[in-house]
Amino acid sequence: MLKFYYNHRSPMARRVWRTLLEKEITFEPILMSLDGDQLQPEFLEINPFHHIPVILDNGFRVIESLAIMDYLEAKYPTPALLPKKAESLATVRMVQMVATNELLPKMISLIFEDKNSSKFLQAYEHINKVLAFLSESLGNESYYGGEQLTLADIVAGTDLSLLPKLGISFSNYPNLQDWFERLMTRKSWQQTELSVEDFEKFKRVFLKLRQRQRKQEHKANEDK
Repeated sequence: MLKFYYNHRSPMARRVWRTLLEKEITFEPILMSLDGDQLQPEFLEINPFHHIPVILDNGFRVIESLAIMDYLEAKYPTPALLPKKAESLATVRMVQMVATNELLPKMISLIFEDKNSSKFLQAYEHINKVLAFLSESLGNESYYGGEQLTLADIVAGTDLSLLPKLGISFSNYPNLQDWFERLMTRKSWQQTELSVEDFEKFKRVFLKLRQRQRKQEHKANEDK
């Protein structure tokens, strides 16, 4: 049976989790508490970079959420979560990468930075630029790439679901709002969506990591 190493607070892990559920793939969930278990020798043998998610499928290891999702699509092609048409496939890939590279890092900045700081304001402006792009890419379709759910919807929908918890709505983008509400009615979302309490715990973990990083940076500057 496929083994899925995850923590439900991780947006990258929830991407894979929702893909598994949408494809109705039987799997063994292995919960990682991330309080040090990701640094244990047994897990480092599976992923030397000590990150989740990871899957083991009949002994074949895949790390990194986007790679895992591509593997699941190829290995378990029904139901299909990638369109065949070139333009639709390009839209799916663009949305996946924009959500990963342009949206998620800026949302982390909203957690880290003071609301009056220039970094916070820059992140907020950038997020609105991303929302405009996602709205334009969606157009009048039900999902990215057509009428069927795609990997882009799973990636972007998982990442975007953090925004309302940060006080950012989609009210300026009606088609995006309708799309998001459509996703939230799906069984896979209802089973895996992060509660407000878990989101607060997610933020505290990132704040601790950020404080640790700043201490390390300060020490490195002192040693110069």
